[in-house]
Amino acid sequence: MTPQLLTRAPRTLFANLQSTGSIAPLGALSVRHASTTAPPSTGTGPTQTPQATDLTWNTFLALRRTRRRINLACSAVSGAAALVVGTGAALSADVDSVGAQALGLDPMIVLGLSGVVSAAGGWLAGPVVGNAVFRVVWRGWRGGIEKKEKEFYARIKKHRVDPSSSSISNPVPDYYGEKIGSVADYRRWLKDQRAFNLKRGKALV
Repeated sequence: MTPQLLTRAPRTLFANLQSTGSIAPLGALSVRHASTTAPPSTGTGPTQTPQATDLTWNTFLALRRTRRRINLACSAVSGAAALVVGTGAALSADVDSVGAQALGLDPMIVLGLSGVVSAAGGWLAGPVVGNAVFRVVWRGWRGGIEKKEKEFYARIKKHRVDPSSSSISNPVPDYYGEKIGSVADYRRWLKDQRAFNLKRGKALV
């Protein structure tokens, strides 16, 4: 066999194997290898922050409801803590005796009033703590929440009823929209506003 036939035979065999599918072309192998080894891009990595356009209305309203529950829990905890601390401080400072002499009231009443004032102050301080906790936990949604908050209150202000025309038989239905926790709740809120206006119109007639 001549040297030309020896060098031509492997090329012919390799071409035949490629044509029959026994060996894939190099280009297909490289593409297949790249597709199997490349990591999938999920778009939810820890370094990426949510954008304002990613926040839907249902998600925003659910976060708003969660924030309200956090504020309520913080108010309960801070109110109870302020009641305990305030009552203890009043007892140690002998406020009940001094207040009783100054106001002419029973010392137990003075002590009870001091406890009520302390608990009220702790309750009012609860939302401040709750909002701070909420901003830290959901700091990635901060921009989207602020944008949706402005749009939401603009809608509430535009569609809510006039409270001056309310009555015992026709009270104002959720003036600030605090009970809205989803898009379905918002639509129900709009129906309640229309029902209030219809009832008010019938009462005027």
